[in-house]
Amino acid sequence: MLGNGDIWSAEDAIRMVRDTGVDGVVIGRGCQGRPWLFGDLMAAFEGSDARHKPGLKEVSDSVYRHAQLLIDTFGEEDKALRDIRKHMAWYFKGYVVGGELRAKLATVPTLEVLRGLLDQLDEDAPYPGADAEGPRGRAGTPKRTALPEGWLKERTLSSSQQSDIAGAELDVSGG
Repeated sequence: MLGNGDIWSAEDAIRMVRDTGVDGVVIGRGCQGRPWLFGDLMAAFEGSDARHKPGLKEVSDSVYRHAQLLIDTFGEEDKALRDIRKHMAWYFKGYVVGGELRAKLATVPTLEVLRGLLDQLDEDAPYPGADAEGPRGRAGTPKRTALPEGWLKERTLSSSQQSDIAGAELDVSGG
């Protein structure tokens, strides 16, 4: 795992696979506000250095589409717009949006209001570079991953390790 458990970029995922020999990576909070990260990962695993770096217009369009899909999913505009609010900071991380507009986006009540707020953005603003990268979600000190002794020695699990996993699963899932 990297940092606070997120894959921050396609390069991080490639490095993790190369350096550790893992069979795959888990995409967690690193994709929040960056749905194009999955395309970047696919390109990276195919050997391409190409990365998607959306300008503010494309991010704005993604936010609006995300809100529309949430409305379709929840069947309620009110519930969907309450849900999209938590994504605003992730989507606009690093972009010049302005404090007052950010605050309004974080409390958006309707799809119509969202459209009006997004229309206020500078659609010609380019990708901000490193300011848009980095961890999403949890703030504070990154958590260190802890594995049982000898966990990475083999690619298959012993019966003892399988038992440990089953016990841990019961601990967190309730059965």
